[in-house]
Amino acid sequence: MTRTKQQLVRCPWALAGNDLYRQYHDQEWGVPVFDDRRQFEFLTLESAQAGLSWATILNKREGYRRAFADFDPAKVARFTGKRIERILSDPAIVRNRLKVGAAVHNARRFLEVQQQFGSFSDYIWSFVGGQPIRNRWELPSQVPATSPESDALSKDLKRRGFKFVGSTIVYAHMQATGMVNDHLDSCFRYEQVAELRIPADRRLAAE
Repeated sequence: MTRTKQQLVRCPWALAGNDLYRQYHDQEWGVPVFDDRRQFEFLTLESAQAGLSWATILNKREGYRRAFADFDPAKVARFTGKRIERILSDPAIVRNRLKVGAAVHNARRFLEVQQQFGSFSDYIWSFVGGQPIRNRWELPSQVPATSPESDALSKDLKRRGFKFVGSTIVYAHMQATGMVNDHLDSCFRYEQVAELRIPADRRLAAE
């Protein structure tokens, strides 16, 4: 007898939120992301989460898409002070001046990375050798908040001028974008994510 989605074993954190939270776990978290706009989206959202719950950010995700030009870094990089003030009046996002300013600032740094490396994805995936790190955790308490890779990436992002990119935020970004598979071994998504095929050009670049 086939199990329903409600009966599937999930990471415990996915059970603590609403349907949107569970949907995010089931469909997005841990899936490798090689698209630059999606990378910028998660970089912006993870930075906005600092000090807040991820559920809060997910509930405001559509608001962020509207406020930040559907996460087009080239457009966000051109935001003026007047545009930033308008965003800060929008209750659909986290109205934190430092975080909103950092998103615009990071968009400019993001474009610089694209220019140097060809794509932001090429740059960021180089910190894990172009392939997802596949952990095998049995308990939530085993899942780390940082790693040597997130430490190195955080340090380099800061060196390039990015803001709100501490190692904990960066590790969360790596989890979200599939650079590391931190679904528990018992979670139905672990094997599904582990079996996802990496594009051939990405595999060649890592070899």
